[in-house]
Amino acid sequence: MGKISKESAVSLAIKYAFSFVGIPYKWGGNNPLCGFDCSGFVCEVLKPTEIIGRNEDLTASDLYERFKNNKVETPYTGCLVFYGTKVDINRIVHIELCLDEVNTIGAIGGGSKTLTKEDAIRDNAFVKIRTWESRGNVKAFVDPFK
Repeated sequence: MGKISKESAVSLAIKYAFSFVGIPYKWGGNNPLCGFDCSGFVCEVLKPTEIIGRNEDLTASDLYERFKNNKVETPYTGCLVFYGTKVDINRIVHIELCLDEVNTIGAIGGGSKTLTKEDAIRDNAFVKIRTWESRGNVKAFVDPFK
């Protein structure tokens, strides 16, 4: 994790994440100018902490594979929460960043047909805050800062 402490890295990621609240969801999006999908958002907020490389663009499933050995029982600030599908909990399809034990921040509400700002407005798909329990199908909590 580079030269900064775990506490500083977590704080940096959380502050950076808050700067994107309201940015539209965009399927495959990985930057604030065009929009984010769930994994593009998480990758963006982890890059300044040096947990992932500046040029890495990972899917939710890729991020799970990278950090799955850092599972924790209950969420806390800085953890990642991974979600599976209703049919297959092991098929990782979504990721968010935990703000605390209850709340997460992530690019939420869109899907493969959410490609424009108009689509995001129609779908109410933006970077926003919600509880991790509101989605269901939680596969795992992991601490990428371990």
